Amino acid sequence: MNAELKPIELIRQARSSHTYQEIARILDVNQSTLRRWRISESVPPHREDSIRQRLLPLIIAPANDDGSFTFIDLFAGIGGIRYAFQRHGGRCVFTSEWNQFAQKTYLANFPHEEGHVLEGDITRVEAEDVPDHDVLLAGFPCQPFSIAGVSKKNALGRPHGFADTTQGTLFYDVARIIAAKKPKAFLLENVKNLVSHDKGNTFRTILQVLKEELGYEVHYKVIDGQHFVPQHRERIIIVGFREPAGFTWEDLRLPDCTKRMKDILLPAEEIDDRYTLSPKLWTYLKNYAAKHKAAGNGFGYGLVTEDSVARTLSARYYKDGSEILVSQGPRKRPRRLTPRECARLMGFPDSFQIPVSDTQAYKQFGNSVVVPVIQEVARIMVPRLMELILRDPASSEQRELTLA
Repeated sequence: MNAELKPIELIRQARSSHTYQEIARILDVNQSTLRRWRISESVPPHREDSIRQRLLPLIIAPANDDGSFTFIDLFAGIGGIRYAFQRHGGRCVFTSEWNQFAQKTYLANFPHEEGHVLEGDITRVEAEDVPDHDVLLAGFPCQPFSIAGVSKKNALGRPHGFADTTQGTLFYDVARIIAAKKPKAFLLENVKNLVSHDKGNTFRTILQVLKEELGYEVHYKVIDGQHFVPQHRERIIIVGFREPAGFTWEDLRLPDCTKRMKDILLPAEEIDDRYTLSPKLWTYLKNYAAKHKAAGNGFGYGLVTEDSVARTLSARYYKDGSEILVSQGPRKRPRRLTPRECARLMGFPDSFQIPVSDTQAYKQFGNSVVVPVIQEVARIMVPRLMELILRDPASSEQRELTLA
């Protein structure tokens, strides 16, 4: 297999399992154009990336019915990141999530499969016991970093390094697994404020570990979920590749979202009265907002209508729902979102099961990712990942054995 993965070679390889008519349709060109490319053995430079993105999954996916690439899901929550990467052909081989209620929701939507392991506390898992994988995914919590008093010299075979600077944080567990398993790529997700935390020192430490200690090519970008759902939700996405892969954020498609709250709200007749705020709570929230407005602060509840874009849904939504209250007209008190509406606001399909109480569901969706954001990042990551897989002789040999 050609290690350079030139577009014309990808077309030849795709021909082994698809007709030229099918390939032309996939590439959105007519057959005469495809024939001209084959005869000249070249394609226009501006079409090369598009051909790679469309044909690489086509070539690799048939080689393994269980998924074209493997990944692990750390700090998995309810599986929003997993859902996005499965949609692009990945297969999860290991999950870690410590919260028992999140585990319940996760397993309701991603039942145990052969060869898949679900562990609770990742801090108690030896890196060597984590299965080999192509991509590491982690929505890791961010605690303040501290300098550890004791270095673990065996972390990278060095007396100093990430074990010293990140010990005591959950990012350390991400780093030690990357160091041990050396996946071809990773995706990490966190709050926007990670960039500015501790005057930028926390983020600088993370980048130093990923780039200098672990040796990965790293790209990061703050993305607002508002491009895909009616919610202002900014999160930082950090993408890394073990080898140069040609990844660029310029390939990202961030549409001007036209969705509004009316697109995720349930019909009024389906809303139980228990979601309407009590008179006491509504009075408290109005008085609280008035107090802070008088003091010149912007604190207060967020009232939305059908035409609104909501504030960020938080894990504390279960307490009073104040950041996103749905107006029910001037003569009725506002209401909270239902858990199903929260799921929709995060981009989960209606088929996503919610087997827990409202309180736990609010916490889970408030801590989750906007699924379409991760799907879009996965869309531009996966073709680059496929190239690295195809360049790896060990990966090629494994696929040949699978086919045999």
